[in-house]
Amino acid sequence: MDARLNYFADPTAGKVLKYFMSAGKALKDSPLPTPTQELVALRVSQINGCAVCIDMHTKEAAAAGETSVRLNLVAAWREATVFTEAERAALALAEQGTRVADAADGVSDEVWAYAAKHYDEEQLTALVTLISMMNAVNRLNIITRQPAGDYEPGQFH
Repeated sequence: MDARLNYFADPTAGKVLKYFMSAGKALKDSPLPTPTQELVALRVSQINGCAVCIDMHTKEAAAAGETSVRLNLVAAWREATVFTEAERAALALAEQGTRVADAADGVSDEVWAYAAKHYDEEQLTALVTLISMMNAVNRLNIITRQPAGDYEPGQFH
């Protein structure tokens, strides 16, 4: 499969993606735990069907020490016993934040309170920004049919 656009060759994409990469670096450096970041990025990408981001975040999480059991259970996190309460809160927020068009009220007060119980304001800011960024990046990749499978951990760092 060939991508519809080559983001690395396009000058406008280069300018725009520089800011996405900078925002991604700021998120990596935030106090939101790295395993939580990767689980959330993976779940958002699963919901949106972004193969290139699923590839990237599965490999990044594994390279950071995440287990295959947890990675394989992200899609069914509600029934899995391998996630902490804080991770469950982040995954619930990620799902509702990604599926805003499916619910008239967007993110429920219950899900927000659950996340706020486990994360401080700075971590919540990072979590909300991560969810939003992943949804944007997923759409950039899906619209242009970016191929998946060749990502190497650390490739964009």
